[in-house]
Amino acid sequence: QVQLVESGGGSVQAGGSLRLSCAASEDIHRKACMAWFRQPPGKERERVAAISREGSVMSYNASVKGRFTISQDNAKNTLYLQMNTLKPADTAVYYCAARYDICITSASMYNYWGQGTQVTVSS
Repeated sequence: QVQLVESGGGSVQAGGSLRLSCAASEDIHRKACMAWFRQPPGKERERVAAISREGSVMSYNASVKGRFTISQDNAKNTLYLQMNTLKPADTAVYYCAARYDICITSASMYNYWGQGTQVTVSS
């Protein structure tokens, strides 16, 4: 059973930056699509960014494109999300997720999830 553990959340002011990390219990990055989702209070979970198996293709939600960057360090089995120019609308619980297949947007199709990390952006 793959385990994913997020870290790096916190509270920042608008315009600030945070970097989230997601450590996997085993080397799955070469075999799985890895993604970041977020869930604002009272809203559905949405995919923020994803990186394909082998790390060849990155995809971003339009609301974060140009501000967020997804990356991974295969040697450390760790996924990252660099978040710049944060806005209050980015406030949410952020989750990393994995699926042993191509990247898709539907949260229900991801097999493994982390526990989530809170990101709060104040104006």
